[in-house]
Amino acid sequence: MVINKQLNGTELTVSIAGRLDTITSPQLEKELESSLPGVTKLHFDFKELEYLSSAGLRVMLRAQKQMNTQGNMTVGNVSDVIAELFDMTGFTDIMTIVSNAGK
Repeated sequence: MVINKQLNGTELTVSIAGRLDTITSPQLEKELESSLPGVTKLHFDFKELEYLSSAGLRVMLRAQKQMNTQGNMTVGNVSDVIAELFDMTGFTDIMTIVSNAGK
């Protein structure tokens, strides 16, 4: 997994490429812990995300909970497969999905 972060004032964009799974999710969690203080807008770009496991979903949920207290969070460029996963797990009810790459 490759994580690219771009901070613009209090807006943070996190682009993820590869797999967000049991092995890689601790890396994202650590990056978010050090990056989210002071951030009011968090955007995940999933254009190059190939796979998302339950461990990755847990990290996303934790980020959403934190951003609920300090701003907002969006997820963009979601593939059809990951969009279906978000839908099946109910994450579409708690996250803002702003675009789908596969449509």
